[in-house]
This record gives sequence, structure tokens and C-alpha cells, in this order.
Amino acid sequence: MTVVQNNWISKKPNRLPDFIIGGAMKSGTTSLHSILNQHPDIAIAQEELGFFDIDCMIQHPDFNFYDSNANRWIRQSMESYPEQLWDWYERQFSDLDPKVRLIGEDSTTYLSSAVAAHRIAIQDKQIKLIFILRHPTKRTISNYLHKLKSGRAIYSLEDTLRLQPETIVSRSMYKSQLEVYYNYLPFENIKVVVFEDFISNKRECLKDICQFLEVDFEKFSAEVFETHSNKTKIPRSLKLQLMRNRLLIRNNKYRYSKALPIQPSNNYKMPLGHRFIDKVHKWINPLNENNRYAVKPSTLNFLDEYFKNELDGLDDLVRMDILKKWF
Repeated sequence: MTVVQNNWISKKPNRLPDFIIGGAMKSGTTSLHSILNQHPDIAIAQEELGFFDIDCMIQHPDFNFYDSNANRWIRQSMESYPEQLWDWYERQFSDLDPKVRLIGEDSTTYLSSAVAAHRIAIQDKQIKLIFILRHPTKRTISNYLHKLKSGRAIYSLEDTLRLQPETIVSRSMYKSQLEVYYNYLPFENIKVVVFEDFISNKRECLKDICQFLEVDFEKFSAEVFETHSNKTKIPRSLKLQLMRNRLLIRNNKYRYSKALPIQPSNNYKMPLGHRFIDKVHKWINPLNENNRYAVKPSTLNFLDEYFKNELDGLDDLVRMDILKKWF
């Protein structure tokens, strides 16, 4: 009988991370990354990697390229490029301090990715997962604003919920997403953190996380508790931003900040006229963390009622009282 090698199982499990901050998106993962990375026993890969679902079009549409020179699609395929992909992943940790006890990564797509759950579970190393859950309505709105400023939202929040709800709502479906992870991984290898607790009592939350990771909380410096990374910046005028996005939608390129293992041979550039429009727009409608976005009360109530129903049973699943903190 021929044994088929599963390319998704690392041949060097000792090179895998000890833990992963797996989401949820727009829920404080960047701040947690920054804080844990300041612990003397921990080092985390600099960028979000998205490795265990790198080939998933739903999670990473920006990881696929149409190479017009070769008239073909470029995909991050483990079937075609196993050595290249694994080498790339391992290199993300190669520059980390070799003296630390634990290495980690931060990939906010993992919570909503069933394929990532399975691929993490089949490794010959037990990897711990940390998930931060934010009030689902507030996370959804933050997700919308993220897409708006990056050029991918072309409708108002209300019209996005009406026409493309999955683009901003899906990452708040915590119960069904966590069920997958609990099916694949031991309960004790998953740590759920409530974003609102993390914000209001960072010290106690970090003590809990350190206990989960088995590192000494007292080794943190006092300054780390003031860390807040990736503050939300929004444009001065949402109407102008939406006009810009609709005009340039075919040329919006949400570029990933880390070079991917498989790249196309051609480098896309936005047409000169569109680059001019984009530059002028940034000048007259700059992003600023002091700008505020007022959500219609009816939209807040609509989302709250939806998530109350969809997340029923979450508390029993994670063995924590969460829903009463949100609703």
C-alpha cells in the first residue's frame, strides 16, 4: 500500500511556533502581539502570516494573482510548492531571539478558517491557540471601517449589510468558528480572551494568558500595560471615501506587507490618472484616529439582535460568561 505524504504536516515540528494568536480580526490582536513580544521569554514573528490557510481564496483573496504575462493564476499551493512554502514559513521565525522559551505568530484569519484548525491540529507539535473575542456588533463595524479605508467597501454600512453582509459579519460568528477548533484540539490548548476585559483590566488578562503559556508574568516591565497598537483611523468624510472607492474599485490593491512565497512575474501598477486621484483624495480626506463614525441606533439594534441569536450557546462552549457582558 502506498502511503501518501500529507504536505501540510511539517517535517520539522521543532521549527513550528509554540502558540498562535488566531483572531478575531479587529479585536485587539495587534496590541496583544505587541505586549507579549516584549516579554523576555517570548518572541513573535513580525507580520501576520496566514500560513495555515494561505491557499484559501475566501480568507486571502489578495494572496492570489493573475499573471498576465504568463496568462495564468498564481496560487499559494502546498500541492505544487511544498518545500518553498514551508521554507518561507520557517524563515519568519529564523531571525527571532534564539534564547527565548516560546515563539509565536499572529494570524487573524485563523479563527474563521476551518482548514487552518485542521492543519494546526495535525502537526507533530501541540500548538496553543489564543482567541480574542470582541462585542460582535462593534467588531463588525470596525471591520467595515477597515474595508472602507483600505478601498474595498463601496457601500454604506447599511447597504453593505443588505448586499454583502458576509464581508463584514462572518468574522463575528464566534460560536460556530470555535466549535471547529474544539473538535480538533484539546480544550486546554485553547485560550479565549474577552476584548472588553482585556481593555478594562489588562494586567489580570495578561496574568491569565501568561499562566496559559506557562511564562512568568512578573517578567513584564510596567510600561507594557500602556501599550495600545493599531488604533483605528478613519477618513474625515465617509462620502468622499466611498466615492473614491467606487471610482478606483478595479485598481484597489490591498497589498500584503510581507512578501509571499509564490509571486507573479509582473508587478501591477495603478494607472497614472488613478494614482493622481488617489493622492489628491488622501490630501483632502486624510485618515485620523480622532475622526468619529456615528452608527445609526437602528443598525446597532439590528446587529445586536442578530448576534444574540447566532451566538446563543457560546458561554457553554467556552465555559465562560461572555454574552451578558455584551448584551
